Amino acid sequence: MKLYDYFRSSAAYRVRIALNLKGLVPERAFVHLARGQQRAGDYLSVNPQGLVPALVTDDGHVLSQSLAIVDWLDETHPSPPLLPADPIGRARVRSIALAIACDIHPLNNLRVLNYLSNTFGVTADQRNGWYKYWIDVGFEALETRLAGEPQTGTYCHGAAPTLADVCLVPQVANARRFHVDLSPYPTIVRIDAACVALPAFADAAPAKQPDAE
Repeated sequence: MKLYDYFRSSAAYRVRIALNLKGLVPERAFVHLARGQQRAGDYLSVNPQGLVPALVTDDGHVLSQSLAIVDWLDETHPSPPLLPADPIGRARVRSIALAIACDIHPLNNLRVLNYLSNTFGVTADQRNGWYKYWIDVGFEALETRLAGEPQTGTYCHGAAPTLADVCLVPQVANARRFHVDLSPYPTIVRIDAACVALPAFADAAPAKQPDAE
């Protein structure tokens, strides 16, 4: 396998966590998003979206979109599972993951922030305010769910990490990078701490990647 990666991409961070949980060590290629390498022709031939991550399987298939990649990893390397065995549990874990990956993250990724700055001329403070606003909107709802639902355990769902945690940890890391006040979200903070105490999560952190700056 070959992973096209960028240390600061939260979507790539999800895939790194999942690979670590599965005990898989792919070849790595680094695509520096801040330098525009994702728009170079050689990378667009791999992923026409110009986004990371992309994963090339051993038989040459190119997979894109982090949740699709993690789903493939879970199907092809089922131990440890990243989804519960029961249908309701799987639906709950997927809904938490999607709330992060589809409702919070897309509003705050690099190309959106750059568009705000380059097209609308927003200031750095306004851009950071946009980022923090959408984190707070998403985390308020997520905190309510995680704090109030009985399925929450040490992790987002029960006593083992799932797809929900794979998505949560990178989003918390991004919130911290933008100095978002996380004190209103104690359950999220507690679960994040439990996750990053595990080597699979800790070793996937942006600062530990070979391309980290």
